[in-house]
Amino acid sequence: MEYQEELNKLRNKIDRIDEEILRLLNERAKLAKEVGHIKKKHNLPIYVPSREQKIFERLEQLNKEFGEAFPTEFIKPVFREIISACRSTEENLKVAYLGPRATFTHQAAIEHFGQAVDYIPVQTIKDVFEEISKDRVDFGVVPVENTIEGIVNYTHDLLVDYPLKITGEVILEISLHLMGINPDFNQIIRVYSHRHALAECREWLMKNLPQAQLIEVESTAKAAEMAKDDYESAAVAGEAAADIYGLHIIEKKIDRHAKNFTRFLVIGKEIPPSSGNDKTTFVFSVKNEVGALYKALEPLYKHRINMTKIESRPSKKEAWDYIFFTDIEGHIEEKKIKDALKELEEKSPFFKILGSYPKAR
Repeated sequence: MEYQEELNKLRNKIDRIDEEILRLLNERAKLAKEVGHIKKKHNLPIYVPSREQKIFERLEQLNKEFGEAFPTEFIKPVFREIISACRSTEENLKVAYLGPRATFTHQAAIEHFGQAVDYIPVQTIKDVFEEISKDRVDFGVVPVENTIEGIVNYTHDLLVDYPLKITGEVILEISLHLMGINPDFNQIIRVYSHRHALAECREWLMKNLPQAQLIEVESTAKAAEMAKDDYESAAVAGEAAADIYGLHIIEKKIDRHAKNFTRFLVIGKEIPPSSGNDKTTFVFSVKNEVGALYKALEPLYKHRINMTKIESRPSKKEAWDYIFFTDIEGHIEEKKIKDALKELEEKSPFFKILGSYPKAR
């Protein structure tokens, strides 16, 4: 057939391009290895989030100039995995996260670091902080707030208690999907998931799978694990669960909230250098007097610094005493940020910088 010859020509061209991409990936990996040797010799950090952020931004801009035949939205996911794989030739990063595998926190960790990392699931948020503090891992990933449920107070408390820093953030859309090994919708007679996920998706399940038995298990990850061995079942879980357990996503986004996002923090020991598009998080307290909060925040106005968020929490020291978790735009290396926070610290009985890090995109 005429079209077959044309199709074969195009496929041959694609094969040659793939071979060239593979050759260049090997060249990149060799250069990354050389970079790793220099870093080790001079005791420099292997992972520099600000450097990676600049790479993504530069390549996305370059892709627009190239005409965007390759969608710009996929530049970061593709190059995140390339960078992750090349980084693993320097040294394997160890990252702790609130487990088990295939949870949204695991998905957020992969979103930030890529696949070529040693991921270590732990049972509690405190365990993540402990693993970093005891040098058993390089970084940790924990949830800090959700657009529907609000802030994770325990994470805030641990940021105050531990001498660690926020080194990055991930904002992940929380979408629950129906998944299973059997793509035939009509053969599903059991649906596994965590009780919160089943509640979130009950309306859709009752309408579309009224015949199915809804079975509660300890996590969405466990649900996916059970569904992978049961041809007549499905699980309600996040996208990472489908990837990890080899399931088909039968129906996407069956939860009732159209816009449900969770913000996760990446925790480490050192504040990364400025990326040029950063935020700084700090916590402070005020004296128990009229106008104390206004006076404490005045340096931000004076130095024209944009405060993007402020949350109060009980200090746990005495009744009705509060501390304030605050996000501002900019990096602690910037003079105006440094000057403003020095003034704020002088007015505050308690002050602690929690991190300066690239903004989630």
